[in-house]
Amino acid sequence: MKTIIELFETAVADFPDNIYLWEKKDGQYKGTTYKETKELVLKLAAGLASIGMRKGDRSGLISDGRNDWIISELGILYAGGINVPLSVRLEENDLIFRLQHSGSKYVIVSAFYAPKIQAIRSKLPHLEKVIYLDGIENPAEGDIDYRDLFKMGEEYLKTREIELEAIWRNILPNDVANISYTSGTTADPKGIMLSHLNYVANVIQSNSLMELFPEWRTLAILPWDHAFAHTCCLFVFMYKGSSIASVEVGKSPLDTLKNIPTNIKEIKPTIMMSVPAFSKKFRQNIEGQIRKKGETLYKVFQFALKVSYAHNGIGHNRGKGWRFFLKPLVWVFDKILFKKIREGFGGELKFFIGGGALLDIELQRFFYAVGMPICQGYGLTEASPVISSNALHAIKFGSSGKLVSNLELKILDDDGNELPTGEKGEIVVKGDNVMLGYWNNPVATAETIKEGWLHTGDMGYMDKDGFLFVLGRFKSLLIGNDGEKYSPEGIEEAIVDQSQFIQQMMLYNNQSPYTTAMIVPEINAINHELKKRNISPGSEKGNLESIQILIDEINEFKKGGQHADMFPERWLPTTFVVLSEAFGQENGLINATMKMVRGKITEYFSDELKFLYTPQAKNIKNEINMEAFKKWNSN
Repeated sequence: MKTIIELFETAVADFPDNIYLWEKKDGQYKGTTYKETKELVLKLAAGLASIGMRKGDRSGLISDGRNDWIISELGILYAGGINVPLSVRLEENDLIFRLQHSGSKYVIVSAFYAPKIQAIRSKLPHLEKVIYLDGIENPAEGDIDYRDLFKMGEEYLKTREIELEAIWRNILPNDVANISYTSGTTADPKGIMLSHLNYVANVIQSNSLMELFPEWRTLAILPWDHAFAHTCCLFVFMYKGSSIASVEVGKSPLDTLKNIPTNIKEIKPTIMMSVPAFSKKFRQNIEGQIRKKGETLYKVFQFALKVSYAHNGIGHNRGKGWRFFLKPLVWVFDKILFKKIREGFGGELKFFIGGGALLDIELQRFFYAVGMPICQGYGLTEASPVISSNALHAIKFGSSGKLVSNLELKILDDDGNELPTGEKGEIVVKGDNVMLGYWNNPVATAETIKEGWLHTGDMGYMDKDGFLFVLGRFKSLLIGNDGEKYSPEGIEEAIVDQSQFIQQMMLYNNQSPYTTAMIVPEINAINHELKKRNISPGSEKGNLESIQILIDEINEFKKGGQHADMFPERWLPTTFVVLSEAFGQENGLINATMKMVRGKITEYFSDELKFLYTPQAKNIKNEINMEAFKKWNSN
């Protein structure tokens, strides 16, 4: 099994009547079997062939997660084409770059995102046809209704089925399946060429860490173009004949997100893929619901967490040694509290698989305590993407788990020398899941893949138990005036996750005596707290107290604080500036994968950064920060 075609054909042969896709329409979820999915895929592939798609042709795909997303991708692949999955968050200029750079002749688009494509169509000389998943009124030349494409496919198959079969049976392992673009945080996005073999190899590798079963289900809450969801939901579940449900699509992206809690209860997933942003939101909702039932219950819940934290240790030593004696108490709390929380997630959820970014240890402890562990993993799109993951039988909080099978890994120093266990350096990997290279970018390819080894650009180390610890991007490293290098990402994630008053934060240090921070306040939470203290938001006293609230939040990570010793104090901000504007996609400071674009933030707020290293900034209750809170309260 070396191509996605073979992967899907095997699943159809082994599990023809298993449900592959669940989609909610007309108020209820309906299932589509593997056999039914293949029938749709062949018709679509035939339709694409009938309008001129040939081997190697590229097609963009922009849509919310739904049956038609994966049917479209498989249809493209069966027709010999290459899929270019596009984030629904991309702005028009981002779409233009990706579609031009990939030379896409086709775009498949759903109704909500069709206006974006229509607005840029004249700027895409290579684009021949736009296929509308939800149809189109008054079609122009080159516009095709998705449903009509199936009718064309049915006609094509009546006389040319053998021709189509010859196309898909001759797909080779090293043929490009996807061109998946990087987020472009520091330069133009790069098109990652992932072959059929890359995907299939990573599917098999991923299954070496944990076993899935045909009766298992997931609700795919992450964007389907996201490398993590793409491989771990759409293809890993296919490998085992398991089921994937899509989130009910709302009238807007926000409405779609709001459907997740209801959909979870309807689908009753066995496992789910998550990223830190979702995990944090889930926890907030859990604690919010418990608080509504009274402070007494909330205090009992907090005590239950403490007992469970003690029992679980750091994961792999759960219940061992003296912790064994806490088991009866944990059992009681599970019956009266934690079980009810799990029922809110459908009652059948065994665990989450975490990816996408570093996950705060506190969140790992929390979900392990309530009986829905987050098995945190690590990967990057260039590796298709899975490199390592925790699993139920092997969890260590703070780590990214153990390596998948059939993958070599080394930790290298700045000179390219391999480092021993426990020492920090660059993570490099080698295996069949490593990308072919970057589309039309041989220079970047040569810089990233050297003698078959993928240089990830991430800093980490392997511990003595075989767990991989990922510390952050080398490009994001901060440098103290003594030359010490450290990653800001884990610190930023931890502070934002633990603080209800901080919406966004970016640390900064470029060979300076101390670290500083730029903070975007969570103004509604701060103002709610001020009212509890009988202080008027927006008043001078209120603005001073708002700054103090932020100071207190940072101090929780310093000596004497609740989270002291989590990070060396020299890595924490000595002072900070309150920004009057959030990092967003509109100002270009957040990319399509919702990650901070550090270089642009540094440039955008260059005046604020200069101020942070002046004597006036050492008094955090300064005019700059007072003025920022005035602006927040005048909006």
